Amino acid sequence: MSSNTRLYASLALFGSIFLASCGGETAQAPAAAPPLVTVAKPLVKTVSDWDDFVGRFEAVEHVELRPRVSGYLVEVGFEDGAVVQAGDLLFRIDPRPFEASLNEATSRVRSMQTRLDNSRSELERARGLVELQAVSQEEFDTLNAAALSAESDLEGARAALRTAELNLEYTRITAPVAGRMSWSRMDVGNTVKADDTLLSTLVSVDPIHFSFQGSEAVYLQYKRQNPDGVAGAPVRIRLQDETEYAWNGSLEFFDNAISAGSGTIRGRALVENAEGFLVPGMFGHLQLQAAASYEGILLPDTAIGTRGAQRLAYVVDSDMVVQARTVELGPLHEGLRVIRSGLQGDETVIIDGIQRAIPGITVQTVPGSFED
Repeated sequence: MSSNTRLYASLALFGSIFLASCGGETAQAPAAAPPLVTVAKPLVKTVSDWDDFVGRFEAVEHVELRPRVSGYLVEVGFEDGAVVQAGDLLFRIDPRPFEASLNEATSRVRSMQTRLDNSRSELERARGLVELQAVSQEEFDTLNAAALSAESDLEGARAALRTAELNLEYTRITAPVAGRMSWSRMDVGNTVKADDTLLSTLVSVDPIHFSFQGSEAVYLQYKRQNPDGVAGAPVRIRLQDETEYAWNGSLEFFDNAISAGSGTIRGRALVENAEGFLVPGMFGHLQLQAAASYEGILLPDTAIGTRGAQRLAYVVDSDMVVQARTVELGPLHEGLRVIRSGLQGDETVIIDGIQRAIPGITVQTVPGSFED
């Protein structure tokens, strides 16, 4: 045996002895720990479903102010954009021509009254003379006709007097409703024409309307849920720069026809506006309560997973094993998602770490919370 052969044999023997001294066992790697997830019970509380619409605010009352008599404008009684009360003086037309007409009409009434009184006196005297045959029947009939004519003329004079009184009243253009004025289209010194010249516009402030368009499907839904009518259903509105629905009101009505062109129907709500912040033409998002309130199951959107078109919630059972539940989602309610079906409400649901939640595996859990 060569020296090299003896060396290899010695090394092999030494290796065998070393392995034997180690027990002949191969070292095992430690098992991986179960993944850690955060869990919580779903929140169960009374919720209401709301349908979303977009629309604009409109004044309940919108008045175009035009004169009812022609004349010379002598006064503008408001500042542009001012809030006015019903009855406040807005414009005044020179009253002097109308005062003269009123005086003339008053004098004519007095004259006609005197004429009638005289005619009736003559008629009464003639009535007794007819019986004595001192006055002919023809003369009596003439006096009677004169009295009737005087009575008719008096009625005409009284009508003219009433017209003159109205025309004088019309020289004062007052606010028919409380609200906010636009700007004055006419300055003092201009001549205005009856029923033609636009002086300004006035819109009521509180309350205010909100108009929107709803689909035929939405209209049918509400009619079936409320066969006696939808008036009074609560609404809430947010403005385009708001995140909360801070404005409250109630539905007034749906229109009497669906548009053949768009397939939509106009709805209108009445909204409180005591501070006058809302103005006609302002854009907003409206929510209309879809049905009666009910007990809803709520989860954060972070607890919802997807599998194709399905939406999943991951439940941990008593053995700490993950189960996937197919759920039907509803709308958001105060930042939480309504779960329409798939959960009972007493399950332990993974709310953080669903990316580690594989159905069938065992997990470690830590309690969490998602309530406000």
